[in-house]
Amino acid sequence: MKALVYHGPGQKAWEEVPDPVIIEPTDVIVRVETTTICGTDLHILKGDVPAVTDGRILGHEGVGTVTEVGSAVSSVAVGDRVIISCISACGACSYCHQGLYAHCLAEEGASGIGWIFGHLINGTQAELVRVPFADNSVYKVPEGVSDDAAVMLSDILPTGFEIGVRYGKVKPGDVVAVVGAGPVGLAAMMTANLYGAARIIALDLDANRLDQALTFGATDTVDSSAADWEQRVKGMTDGMGVDVAVEAVGIPSTFEACTRIVRPGGSVANVGVHGAPVQLALQDLWIMDLSITMGLVSTSTTPMLLKLVAQHKLAAERFATHHFGFDQVMEAYDTFGRAAESKALKVVIRR
Repeated sequence: MKALVYHGPGQKAWEEVPDPVIIEPTDVIVRVETTTICGTDLHILKGDVPAVTDGRILGHEGVGTVTEVGSAVSSVAVGDRVIISCISACGACSYCHQGLYAHCLAEEGASGIGWIFGHLINGTQAELVRVPFADNSVYKVPEGVSDDAAVMLSDILPTGFEIGVRYGKVKPGDVVAVVGAGPVGLAAMMTANLYGAARIIALDLDANRLDQALTFGATDTVDSSAADWEQRVKGMTDGMGVDVAVEAVGIPSTFEACTRIVRPGGSVANVGVHGAPVQLALQDLWIMDLSITMGLVSTSTTPMLLKLVAQHKLAAERFATHHFGFDQVMEAYDTFGRAAESKALKVVIRR
């Protein structure tokens, strides 16, 4: 089969590799029909995730058809159309029993790490993929849910919701600021409305993404390159600051921005993947009674979000702005990597 293979920082190739095979009785093999590229893949290519080694097939999002099942698999069968979750969960360890699949203790990849696709084992940017713990790591796609919508449930929708909205403790009537209007930031905006946020302020440097934010649930936008960006945000909150600030970029300046615009007693929810240390100004923040959270998505909310997508309550397909064939994967990476210029949100790669 062909797959997108990582060969060190800045190096990748669409090349022939051996087909995956069933290793454990809990495995399935999925024929990938749709995959996509995540900002985390770009972090990997920058060298920010040193655990990813030469020869690893990238990707942790996908939709496809089950072609082979292990002897212990009971929830899916050959021919089923499934969403491949970005997080693998054994379903039996103490963390899985808490719904904290991100820290699954199974030894696949590494104990304590649920994100293994395209990281510690071969991923989904391939014609075929082996999925461990299939009973807990794939979800059947309901009739009427398109691949464009379904693939967004592999990662970005549950990430924005779980780590941004739930960890941020969004409540009815809250004012929420989301710093970074990329796909995960937009997912946080879209799902913050599920919890009744009264006002959602999108901050970004990119005018196109700010325009997009208004169609994903934002009520207001602020150009974060403006000299008075902080005053503009606080001006929308009677000078108090926002109830919840969601960091959805992954660089020190955007995390600092969140700490500057949150009100006393508020929450900062860090969603972005950081590749460098961030200075925390505790000398200023200790007195503010802030809650600062961060984490890796567990995808425990995927079944609930899938119901909302199936009932057209969440228009997940709207994230898909560009489409490519598998043989155009290098072009897809170029387009996604130049998102400000190409106006890409999620690039969808189809068989």
